[in-house]
Amino acid sequence: MQNKLKEGLGIVGRTSLKSGSLPILKNILIKSEDNFLNLSSTDLEIGIKWWSLVKITKKGGVTVPFHSFSNFINLLPDKKINLSSKDDNIFIKCEDYETQINGINQKEFPIFPEIKEKGRVVVKSNDLCEGLSQIIDVPSLSKVKPEISGILISFEKKEIKLVATDSYRLAERKTFLKKENKKPFSFIVPQKTAREVINIFKELDRDIEIVFGDNQILFKVDMDEFKHPYIELTSKIIEGNYPDYESIIPDNFKTQIILGKEEFLNKIKAASVFTGKINEVKMGIDPEKGEVKIESSNSDLGNYKSTIKGRAEGEKVDISFNYRFLLDGLSNMKSSEVIFETNGSSDPGVIKPVGKSDFLYVVMPIKN
Repeated sequence: MQNKLKEGLGIVGRTSLKSGSLPILKNILIKSEDNFLNLSSTDLEIGIKWWSLVKITKKGGVTVPFHSFSNFINLLPDKKINLSSKDDNIFIKCEDYETQINGINQKEFPIFPEIKEKGRVVVKSNDLCEGLSQIIDVPSLSKVKPEISGILISFEKKEIKLVATDSYRLAERKTFLKKENKKPFSFIVPQKTAREVINIFKELDRDIEIVFGDNQILFKVDMDEFKHPYIELTSKIIEGNYPDYESIIPDNFKTQIILGKEEFLNKIKAASVFTGKINEVKMGIDPEKGEVKIESSNSDLGNYKSTIKGRAEGEKVDISFNYRFLLDGLSNMKSSEVIFETNGSSDPGVIKPVGKSDFLYVVMPIKN
């Protein structure tokens, strides 16, 4: 059916649209195998496969330009489509529509590497995607430290830890496993791969199987009706050792305040209008008064001041942050109140949701 084929093209087309100069990478591989149609695409870093149950009269395969093929399929009515190939060309028939698209021999298409399995675990796809979504914008591309260009996925005994940092801030999200993991392991996934995992699997309320090898990772979901792959995403992983991030997370604090998230978020946004080149927002926490003063200034625009009431304890402190980092952390908090903790004006600030222990966000201050 046209609608089913359109779905598959929407999934595998994500890599073809972003591929580089090699002509074959602009193509997708279409194969008929047993009772299934298989679509595949790759940009040599990420490979995507999609399967659908169809009626096969003869096995075969061909690669076709994704753009032309997808555009034509999208114009067809939601009726049965007949696909056939001859001399590396594909022929499409649907009601009174009929066309031929020139392809390239399937032997030219890159081979997906086999993963030499070191570990395997099963999680809920929406849990994994929600966790990745909370930290996906934190990493930054770095040639000096390629490890922080990706996301650390660490499988503990009963939980998964998703970690991202750019050296100025750090986010950690924990997700509990469905089944206890016998052998802990971890790897670093490129940020681009994590984005594709979110985009492809976020709407699927299914189990996702993660298979990990020496330098490759596979994310896989099966069909509802059969024990057969439905979508597979294969990616290279980033080699190297992730920084010892746990050492920078404070064990205790000298100052703590609990604030309403939306009010805190809005007042940081208001302060951002009047910041200068370094995006500095100043916070003056007064536990005795139970409040935070937020200030910013710009020599050309003017200045801003506001106060937020909260529940506080500890020492008085004045501390400054890049407002963008604060907004990123607060925007990903899934609670109505947040906890802000610090040990002083030169120490990192830690933001956590109230009532939950699955997420924390650490941000380094601007030192004056």
